[in-house]
Amino acid sequence: MPESTRIPAPLASSKSTAADPVRDAETSFELLPDDVGFVLEHDFASRLPELSTPWQAFRPESPRIVVWNDALAEELGIDPHRFTAASRVRFLLGNALPEGSEPVAQAYAGHQFGGYSPRLGDGRALLLGEVRGPSGRLRDLHLKGSGRTPFARADGFAALGPMLREYLMGEAMAALGVPTTRALGVVATGRSVPRDGELLAGAVLTRVASSHLRVGSFQFARAQGDPELLARLADFAIDRHAPALAGTPDRYVGLLDAVIARQAELVSHWVLVGFVHGVMNTDNMTISGETIDYGPCAFIDAFDPAASFSSIDYQRRYAYGNQPSIALWNLTRFAETLLPLLHTDAEEAKAVAVASLDRFGDLYNSAWMAGMRAKLGLASDAGRAVVDDGALAELTAEMLTDLQRHQIDYTSFFRALARAADGDTATLDAVLPRGEGSGAWVTPWLAASPDADAMDQVNPIYIPRNHLVEDALASAAAGDLASFSTLLAVLTHPFEAKRGFERFERPAPQGGPAHVTFCGT
Repeated sequence: MPESTRIPAPLASSKSTAADPVRDAETSFELLPDDVGFVLEHDFASRLPELSTPWQAFRPESPRIVVWNDALAEELGIDPHRFTAASRVRFLLGNALPEGSEPVAQAYAGHQFGGYSPRLGDGRALLLGEVRGPSGRLRDLHLKGSGRTPFARADGFAALGPMLREYLMGEAMAALGVPTTRALGVVATGRSVPRDGELLAGAVLTRVASSHLRVGSFQFARAQGDPELLARLADFAIDRHAPALAGTPDRYVGLLDAVIARQAELVSHWVLVGFVHGVMNTDNMTISGETIDYGPCAFIDAFDPAASFSSIDYQRRYAYGNQPSIALWNLTRFAETLLPLLHTDAEEAKAVAVASLDRFGDLYNSAWMAGMRAKLGLASDAGRAVVDDGALAELTAEMLTDLQRHQIDYTSFFRALARAADGDTATLDAVLPRGEGSGAWVTPWLAASPDADAMDQVNPIYIPRNHLVEDALASAAAGDLASFSTLLAVLTHPFEAKRGFERFERPAPQGGPAHVTFCGT
């Protein structure tokens, strides 16, 4: 394992000035009134002080709320009417918190594009605490773009466009049924952020997640050379994400198995909807199985396993079709961190880890096949598949070969396929290249009597089309939120056709520049 890397101590305190983000970060937060209706627990900060450092968010002079998530606030039990206008914006910035809050910057390590970084951590982020909603579910409240911390590798700030992208993508993915982090709000700070020779509007995102535990969290803990700390982190993860395992003799093997199963399910969701994460570093793989960090993400238009959009993924390591294998690579790094907990004998521990990792392929294939069966309207009938798995695999392989060969839009194709299942083959013909008929796979598919209504329930009409997202974010950065709000409204109901919104169904016009994404830092 890499050598131990200690957490840096907070910077020495000094008199603050409004222009100094590091000094701003050391000022105390205000207390929200007792009747605000919720508290922020600090389970992570209290149980794992070695994996964080206490810190405060910077305080901008003239912030304003750009977007607020009413539905998510209700899930969390946060009533906006209990705030004043000023206190709500300060809450979203971490400047005003309930009494007893203990915000911290979390430590973690990570493999980034295959290279190990022993100390990453929340360089421009803070865990404000955990909020327990009316249902009893506990979730993290976390900031992004809240100023420099001792882990900072840049200025600690964020621009408005990338924060709105994360908000939009989180809501879109949730509506698509993909496990994901979401955002409670985005606040414009009123400060400019220098990026690539430009001054951009600054912003802070308030993120909500089942937790912010990552594979990188375990990598950092393992590197400390403290088995007791590693066990405490694993027990914390079990309490949070697999409570049925708590106290059981094989709980650490169970944790490994649970994370492997969640990630197999998650990545199958990504591939089924045509999502490309773009930065599948180990610090961006969650223990909860939720999608996190929407920096250089994109959706495919034409089906292409080699599709890669990130400006810094020169070798296409994180291309669309590589995502399952990268997930397994990351999970192998996770298993390595757990070896001391899996067995007292090193070779036995490796054997246990390998046995668990060997299940990933079947878990992923099973999840992807079930999803593809649903997309094709061939779900099981009374517990028995109309088309067996072998025939389905062959049919699907032929279909995807056709999609790739003809560069057919992935999302539109499945909606057209549902119309064909309903007897309207003209719609399917319309998405095929002129003069090209459908492949031989269509005949056995139609013979299996696919369920068109069931297909429409799982195949979206609307996804975050890359060109529409970029247009909406550019307009928002220029001060016009109308396009962003319209796109958000469309994406939160992706399976419902809307008259007059046909342009949101279509891929980018042919002949335009290739879509390129950036990390947003």
